[in-house]
Amino acid sequence: MSHAETLPQTALNLTAVLFGLSGCLVDFGARTHRHDSPLAEPAETTPGALDALQSLQRQKIPCAWLDELPPALCHSMATALPEWIKDAQHPATINPWPAPDACWQALMNLGIERLDGCVLVSGEPRLLQSGLNAGLWTIGLASCGSLCGLAPEAWQALAPQERDIKRGKATMQLFGLGVHSVIDHLGELDTCLADIQLRRFKGEKP
Repeated sequence: MSHAETLPQTALNLTAVLFGLSGCLVDFGARTHRHDSPLAEPAETTPGALDALQSLQRQKIPCAWLDELPPALCHSMATALPEWIKDAQHPATINPWPAPDACWQALMNLGIERLDGCVLVSGEPRLLQSGLNAGLWTIGLASCGSLCGLAPEAWQALAPQERDIKRGKATMQLFGLGVHSVIDHLGELDTCLADIQLRRFKGEKP
């Protein structure tokens, strides 16, 4: 029996899910953040991103993405995403990551009135720290974020042992920040969210 099946339906409702843009929803490896690939290069969605968003939309869970890259670049990168997911990129007047302001502003933009049940998913340590500082549940992405930092083709070209080593180091760094869960990519998000719901049901707080 899955975690989701062990919980009352009312306990399954997340309040909102925030995503990083680069290295999370698009731009596997967050290469745009490091400026080592052409910024005009079309950004493709990461493994599992579209399915994860569709699952959250079916559950009517509000979602938004945020990033600290220039707005024009972000909107260009986000063209691969469904139009319904909101842009919650914070204005320059808000304290930058890892201050919590950007996460709080993103939730306010979604009309969210409480932190309980709010989750941030990202492969960027500074954004995850912002989520922790904001009091959110946090899910780190090991392989597709900036800690591994490889394009999809370069990642797949590695030997399995090399991928495991890089993934393991990234996972340890993310848990070292204090994130609540670490997954490889968004294809594993549904199971991770179900686990967070079980932890919430048992009374755990972020």
